[in-house]
Amino acid sequence: MNKVICVYSASSTNIDTIYFDVAAELGKQIALRKDILLYGGGLLGLMGATARAVHSCGGKVIGVIPKALNIEGVVYNTCDELIVTEGMRERKSVMDSRSHAFIALPGGYGTLEELLEIITLKQLKYHNKPIVILNINHFYDKLLEQFQEIMDRQFAKPECKKLYHVTSGISAALEYIDSYEPVELSEKWLTYTEKNEKSGF
Repeated sequence: MNKVICVYSASSTNIDTIYFDVAAELGKQIALRKDILLYGGGLLGLMGATARAVHSCGGKVIGVIPKALNIEGVVYNTCDELIVTEGMRERKSVMDSRSHAFIALPGGYGTLEELLEIITLKQLKYHNKPIVILNINHFYDKLLEQFQEIMDRQFAKPECKKLYHVTSGISAALEYIDSYEPVELSEKWLTYTEKNEKSGF
């Protein structure tokens, strides 16, 4: 079955060309595999580079954009399907429900917010879909260090590493999605325990 792959990425144009090259290659590979790109509907930055690469290789693009950004020069209005939502929350809900897998390219605050939310939703068992962090040029090293710190200090369980897959390779990212098997996690720390009582919380 052809997969709908959601890609989170930057809208900035003032970034190193290495990121544009990777975004374009990812779009090309998605198209060649006959998968479908679903993304935030933007014309600029890595968002636009990925979408244009999909189209240049004959692939299909679904854009999901809030109405505040559905303006000339911002929206990629040649999407095969363009979904305009009321706001950002609705946008993410559509992206979540329509996608079979998620890939995070480098990006800014919005990309990080989307990535962290989709990981959290998986942790809380709202979905069990593959999530890939495409760590190009060591972009996500510091974030991954923070994830480890969260686990080391027991704000999350070590098994939370199963929620996402990290790679710097496009082929490896797509192969992970192809071979993905839903993860099984133990229950989250949602119940009162003897440890809570002893600590006074």
